[in-house]
Amino acid sequence: MKTKILTLALLLGLSSSLYAVDSYKKCAACHGANGEKVALGKSKIIKDMTKEDFVAAMKGYQDGTYGGPMKGVMAGQVKGLTEADIQAMADFLIK
Repeated sequence: MKTKILTLALLLGLSSSLYAVDSYKKCAACHGANGEKVALGKSKIIKDMTKEDFVAAMKGYQDGTYGGPMKGVMAGQVKGLTEADIQAMADFLIK
């Protein structure tokens, strides 16, 4: 029984990681595969942010309260992301 529970937990963990990778694919072109780039010479490096700051930034892009010069570009990029998408990306990118 313990083996089945551990296997299920492992599969759920892997599936959420794969989901985060899938959600992040469109971001990687500018931000790098692991959030290591300064996008278009203007952004913060995602992997150096705290999870809380990353989540706040994504929500801010969605509601128009965050963004500076990249606000318009990023608003379209984050428009369809759910809170779960954002949290999964934060967990994937920020250690």
